[in-house]
Amino acid sequence: MGRDLAADFPVARDTFAEADECLGMRLSALCFDGPREALAATEYAQPAILATSIATFRVLADTSGLEPAVVAGHSLGEWSALVAAGVLGFAEALRGVRERGRLMQVAVPPGVGAMAAVIGLEAAEVATLCEEAAGGEVVAAANLNGAGQVVVAGHAGAVERLMRLAEARRARTTRLDVSAPFHCPLMRPAADGVARFLAGIAVHTPRVPVVTSVEARPIAGREEVVPLLVRQVTAPVRWEETMASLRRFEPTAALEVGPGRVLSGLARRLWPELPCHAVNDASTLAAAAEAVA
Repeated sequence: MGRDLAADFPVARDTFAEADECLGMRLSALCFDGPREALAATEYAQPAILATSIATFRVLADTSGLEPAVVAGHSLGEWSALVAAGVLGFAEALRGVRERGRLMQVAVPPGVGAMAAVIGLEAAEVATLCEEAAGGEVVAAANLNGAGQVVVAGHAGAVERLMRLAEARRARTTRLDVSAPFHCPLMRPAADGVARFLAGIAVHTPRVPVVTSVEARPIAGREEVVPLLVRQVTAPVRWEETMASLRRFEPTAALEVGPGRVLSGLARRLWPELPCHAVNDASTLAAAAEAVA
């Protein structure tokens, strides 16, 4: 992740160097070269994704002069959005998401939790099936992505039962290759640790509006940021509602900044008339800048 941008743009190289110094490790080498197994650990994946996203954002701003009218982020991406809006400092956000990842990893022992995508059922149907599948364990909606896609998280056995119930209703299900069951009540110990970390960081007034996925509305002021980031650890990502909230700002285009293109795909299904571009390397950067200029 980010290797081409770092090779081509000094601001990206500087961003990765800043991340390396901040964390006291060669995060850049892990992003560029792996190994994949190490990068998959959420303690490293979270700062790696944030660093790559901010490097991309800085290159986009530096080369095109584009400035966002509003920002939002899906799960970890909300931290990147807060950095882009000037609410959190890059260094503090890096340390925060590394701690967030570490806490999430230890909150639930390996193999105890799981996540799965359910495609083809509405959120209310999935919620009903979660109640039926729980059997004294935890299983709950974790990502309300819209367009008939809901991700669930919880105890592995309960998630398996939920998948069978969903498939009996002709839905498609996919077990996700993740290291912990994010955005569900099993993450409560991680949320408590995130609260302790955030108690000591500086939070600034947003330069541009930030729509939070916890409540699917713009953050009203900086005093809301810490409570929302703490709640986010256990709360579902209300992405369909977040996209609906973005409509009030009447954007002319959407840019997904950072590794991957999952949100671009969701945007095209939820808001097909809005031009949407994934920006993650030199070629997509140039194409997106030209498209929205």
